[in-house]
Amino acid sequence: QVQLVESGGGSVQAGGSLRLSCAASGYTYSRYCMGWFRQAPGKQREGVATSYTGGVSTYYADSVKGRFTISRDNAENTVYLQMNSLKPEDTALYYCAAEPTPCTISLRAGDYNYWGQGTQVTVSS
Repeated sequence: QVQLVESGGGSVQAGGSLRLSCAASGYTYSRYCMGWFRQAPGKQREGVATSYTGGVSTYYADSVKGRFTISRDNAENTVYLQMNSLKPEDTALYYCAAEPTPCTISLRAGDYNYWGQGTQVTVSS
C-alpha cells in the first residue's frame, strides 16, 4: 500500500516562495507517475505538475509554468514542488498523488489512485 505524506505548506505574501515535500512509502512498483494537484473550496482538483520516475518526463499547468518546479529525490524517496512568485490565485489545498506503472503522465486527477492528505497553501496580496 502506497502512503504519501505532504508537508511544507503555509502562509506567504504574493511574490514569495514555498517548497512542498511529499514523502512516499510502501511502494510495490519500481516506477510511478507522480503529480501535484491543488483544490480550492468549491472547485475540482486541478493538476499542477507531474513527473515520471527519475524525472525523465514532466508536465506543468500553464498557470504555473515558469514559476513552479517538480523534482524528485530518489535517494530519500521524496517528491518536491518548488513554488516561486506565488500569487493569491495559487491559494489551495495541495495534494501529492501517485499511480504505479503502467500509468499515464497527465494532469487529470482521475488518472491517479493514491493520494496524500493535503497541505494548505495560502497566498495573501
